[in-house]
Parts: sequence; C-alpha cells; structure tokens
Amino acid sequence: MDYIKEIDRILSFIKDLVNKSKAKGIVIGLSGGIDSALTATLCTKAVGKEKMLALIMPCHSNPEDIEDAKLVANHLNIQYKIISLDNVYDTFIEELSKFLPGSQLSKANLKPRLRMCTLYYFANELNYLVAGTGNKSEDDIGYFTKYGDGGVDFLPIQHLYKREVREIAKILGLPEKIINKKPSAGLWEGQTDEDEISNQLGFKITYDELDIMIENIHKGTYDPSNEKYRAVINLMNKNRHKIELPPSLKRKN
Repeated sequence: MDYIKEIDRILSFIKDLVNKSKAKGIVIGLSGGIDSALTATLCTKAVGKEKMLALIMPCHSNPEDIEDAKLVANHLNIQYKIISLDNVYDTFIEELSKFLPGSQLSKANLKPRLRMCTLYYFANELNYLVAGTGNKSEDDIGYFTKYGDGGVDFLPIQHLYKREVREIAKILGLPEKIINKKPSAGLWEGQTDEDEISNQLGFKITYDELDIMIENIHKGTYDPSNEKYRAVINLMNKNRHKIELPPSLKRKN
C-alpha cells in the first residue's frame, strides 16, 4: 500500500461525505487507543479542528486511558469533553439485575452502547456526523459491539488492517505512547483485545498473525483443513450479522 496516497484517499472520502451530508462537523469518541486516535487525526485533517468534537466517556475506565485520550485531543488541538458514564451505567445495571443477573460480557457491552447514545446526543444537537473507529482486522471477525462502537455514521479506517493503522499513525506523527500501547476495549480490568480475540478463537493469536490469516482467507490462499483458519472463518460467519442490515421479509404482491 502507498500510505501517502491512501491518506489522501481517506481525507477525500471524509470531506465528500461531510459535504454531501450537509453536516457541520464530526464527533468522535476518544478511547485512548490507536484506532480512535488515527480516526480523529484523519477527520481533523479533513474538516479542520474547528469542526471537530471529541468525547472522552469513561465508564469505570482505567484512568490512564482517560489521560491518553486527552493526550490525543491536545496533540490535535481539538475541543474535547469528558463525560463520566459511571453513575448511568451503575443505575442501568442495578435495574436490569432485578430481572437477570447478567454475565460479564452482557454488562461490558452496555458500556459502548451508552457511549453510542452519548455520541448521537451531541451529533443530533450539533448536526455532526459520528465517526466510527473500527479497523478491518476487528470488523471482519465481528470484534465490536453491535449498536455500540458499531453504531456510527461512517468508518474511515474500516478497510485498514491493524498493522496498516500503526504505519499510518507513525506517518501522521501520532504520539509514540499511543502507537505502542497494547490495544484494549476497556471492557473490564486487565482486558486486552488480543487476549479476548484469542479466547473467542480458541488459540493464542496476535494482530499481525490475524491480519495475515484474514488476508489469506479473502484471497483464498489457505488450507481449508487448517483448524485455526476454520476457527477464524467460523467467527467471521458467526458475526456476519453485525455488518449487515437486519434480516427482513420482502413484501408479497
């Protein structure tokens, strides 16, 4: 990939989308991770810092993630607001737990869904578009929360593998701390994305290894009898509903 040309292509995509939508700007959730940092950087370059709003939405989050998100916002010199969702989340869980105790995952998935609601509150009020931060490595296997971090208006880096996200982040001069940070969705204490993906697949895997496997699957250059490839394909098929419109019946004449 020619990264310089790809950056220009992404910037054009964002500019055209905002103009055609007649939106006044872009709102994005900053997590303190590389995906949201790169997305915020590209959006800022496309529309200008005056048309950007970053929301930092801790929900019983690691304080370091909040500081990293602030680091990115200050690095880009864009407006940001810190909105704590702790009390909202606790009240929500308390009410729901009266009916069902809830698993760790069910409770954790409420966090990105509350963030989605918060982003759209501001988007509606300001006539902004919500920028999504998903990348190809994660979205192809459905590693995101449906109607949570998957509930967005556009996805400027969804076609980029994680390694490409890192390379473009380096070219655009993002802080090294963000580039080298171990990816985590912050779903619970000590959670990391690679560990969570490994648990879902049933074997240990890194992003670099996952990138190669997904590429080979798309190209058809893999051994169908390989159990690891079969696990990745099964996960892709299982989560396909996350990237498709909800199924419905066609009207009969």
